[in-house]
Amino acid sequence: MMPPVDLPAWAEVAVALLILAGASLTLIGTVGLVRLETFYERVHAPTLGTTLGIGLLLIASMLFFSITQARPVMHELLIAVFIVLTTPVSLMLLARAALYRDRREDRPGVPPLPRHQPDADAP
Repeated sequence: MMPPVDLPAWAEVAVALLILAGASLTLIGTVGLVRLETFYERVHAPTLGTTLGIGLLLIASMLFFSITQARPVMHELLIAVFIVLTTPVSLMLLARAALYRDRREDRPGVPPLPRHQPDADAP
C-alpha cells in the first residue's frame, strides 16, 4: 500500500480531472460496444473511446508520479505508443476478417469486391 502523498492543489485537480475524463471516455466506448447492433458499428466505438481514454489516464499517471518522485516519469509514453499503434491495427484486421467472411457467405448488405478494369492505355 502506498503511503499518503501531499500533492499541490493544482496537481490534485489536474490529475483528478484527467482521470475522470479518461474514465468517462472509456465508459462511453464501452456503452457504444453494448448499444450498437452490427459488428462493424461495435468494433469502432470501443477503439476510439479506449485509445483516447487510456491516453488521458496515462497523462494523469505521468503527472502524478512525476510530482511525487520529483523527476520526470516517462514509462507511460512507451505504453501509449503501443496502444496507439496496436489498437487501430487490430481494428483494421478484425474488420477485414469480418468483411472477408461476410463476402464469402454472400450476406446481404455487404459491398462486393471491386472489379478490376484494365487500363485503356495498356497495349
